[in-house]
Amino acid sequence: MKLYVTNTSPYARIVRIVVWEKNLETRVETIVVRTRVADSPYYRINPSGRVPYLVRDDGAGLEDSALICSYLDHLDGEPAFEPPAGEAGWEARRLEALARSWLDAIAVWTRELRRPAGERSPTTIAHEEDRSQRLADTWEVEIAGPLMQGPLNMAQIVIVSVCQYSLNADFFWRHGRPNLAAWVDRIAERVSIAATAPPSK
Repeated sequence: MKLYVTNTSPYARIVRIVVWEKNLETRVETIVVRTRVADSPYYRINPSGRVPYLVRDDGAGLEDSALICSYLDHLDGEPAFEPPAGEAGWEARRLEALARSWLDAIAVWTRELRRPAGERSPTTIAHEEDRSQRLADTWEVEIAGPLMQGPLNMAQIVIVSVCQYSLNADFFWRHGRPNLAAWVDRIAERVSIAATAPPSK
């Protein structure tokens, strides 16, 4: 299988963490590509140009980090990241959705900041920055919950990918959020998290 990523995409990093956690490094070939440039050769592989993108052994391509993670997690018949049954499962899904909302806010905000100055939308930037700060406050509380303190799960993987995102120099979340900061510092020592850490700012 071939996994197409960029080194800076937090969506791609989520999948790369799962590859490590499931011990798939020898089965999944990770290929770094260039996106958001005209005529990138990658567009002949994935016409949408998005990452991550997994080409399965049968040639079928999977797009979307949640879908790819679920596929990789089930390859050995022993999924580690499938939400549990019952109420705990709904709580796991709630937390992952909340984490992905923060991820989306950061992605849209950063994309807008990277546009040429004359093409940026101040309204969009302000909206996504405000949304990010609200979600950071929310996660300062949510991070103390049992699912965020227990075994590694998808919500945890998404949150650490958000908090360690490095492309947005205006993204500050640590001040006034000691619980979240301590959690990120602790999980950052895990092998899969350290091995996939993004480039520093």
